[in-house]
Amino acid sequence: MDMKKRITLELRNRSAAEIAELVVDNSRSADGEVEGLTEAFTELEFLSMVNVGLSSLAKLPSLPKLHKLELSDNNLSGSLEMLSEKCPNLTYLNLSGNKIKELSNVEALQNLKSLQSLDLFNCEITTLEDYRESVFELLPQVTYLDGFDQEDNEAPDSEADDEDEEGEDGAGPTGDYDEDEDDEEEEDGSEGGEVGLSFPVNRADQDDDDEDDYAEEEEEDEKAVVQGEKRKRDEDDEDDDDDEDD
Repeated sequence: MDMKKRITLELRNRSAAEIAELVVDNSRSADGEVEGLTEAFTELEFLSMVNVGLSSLAKLPSLPKLHKLELSDNNLSGSLEMLSEKCPNLTYLNLSGNKIKELSNVEALQNLKSLQSLDLFNCEITTLEDYRESVFELLPQVTYLDGFDQEDNEAPDSEADDEDEEGEDGAGPTGDYDEDEDDEEEEDGSEGGEVGLSFPVNRADQDDDDEDDYAEEEEEDEKAVVQGEKRKRDEDDEDDDDDEDD
């Protein structure tokens, strides 16, 4: 598939100004030139054109927001001066697997003041004596060359770091929220259990109290009846005694 058609498919009914990342790897360029890519891609930050047969960047449009550019496995040997003119804010540039042979080929990258990472792996230039020292001297703004800094410390994997940060940011609040919610549910459950248990106990105590009060009332009533009957008998006895005296 040619590059122009591939770019059209990648748009997926969106406007060029809506695209922040564009990958057209393994498509075919016309005559080794960039095609189908225009200055309408004003928001483009990441562009990958791996193995598309590029031999020139002369038709690369102005992409002021582009930070990462993948150009590995092409036929580039020069015209790199176009990068500082068209993509002045590049921080990452992958030119591995191209036909870059001399330091003079990368000298044009001096004007990419924000460039931090440069990859020239599998380019003939890497066979030069003191290759790494020479490139770091020529491009002092570069921190990582072929994935390592001047002390041979490996460059961090920015994509993996981003995923880790997103995972931590996303999982942290969610985990805390779930834990707090569970704690609240447990507290509610325990309080509910205590109330549930205490209610029947209190009800039972109340029933016992009611029964005791009722029994006391009955006992008092019985005593009143007995006393009434005794009083009546005493009165009857007194009446009988009076009759006898008469």
